[in-house]
Amino acid sequence: MTPATPLALQPVDWLNLFLYYLSISLLAVGGAIAAAPDMHRFLVERQGWITDLQFNASIAIAQAAPGPNVLFVGLLGWNVGLNAGGPGAAGWVAATLGMALSLIGIMLPSTVLTWLATRWGHRNRHRRSVRAFKQGLAPVVIGLLLATAWLLGSAHHGAGTDHRLWVLSGACALVVWHTRIYLLWLLAAGALLGALGVV
Repeated sequence: MTPATPLALQPVDWLNLFLYYLSISLLAVGGAIAAAPDMHRFLVERQGWITDLQFNASIAIAQAAPGPNVLFVGLLGWNVGLNAGGPGAAGWVAATLGMALSLIGIMLPSTVLTWLATRWGHRNRHRRSVRAFKQGLAPVVIGLLLATAWLLGSAHHGAGTDHRLWVLSGACALVVWHTRIYLLWLLAAGALLGALGVV
């Protein structure tokens, strides 16, 4: 990844990184990827701690790798630390700190709330209000995922004119919706089409 301009992060900046992820943790309805647009706003646009390229590469690498997709949050924190620490051992220490603060920050509140809510929800699963709440969250999740798709599709500044990209994105969404095809096959197909210059 292309390194950003060296950062001079103070202790209060590291605290802000941790507090930001604590605050956004409970907004990540449908998974951490649904909060990616706000992470881009905070890390790239507002703070300038990482570049657009680092942001998109972190998501792409984490989505292609096995394991939970929340790993991209750790990669974002890793890049913040790497930009702050520079090359060498100091960069590795800062990158590890950034990764740890980001992952602990986004996991802690949502994990505790999920544990408490699932226990309560299971005990009260027959209540009408519980079923209505679950159904009401569905449009929110869909909206957040569409915002994430728009953000990632706009990365190369041709979102308004690149119709092939959106046709491919729509086709992938339909395949995921109606089949059980393994997602890595779709990622591989997208990479192949990109390498061939189709999209």
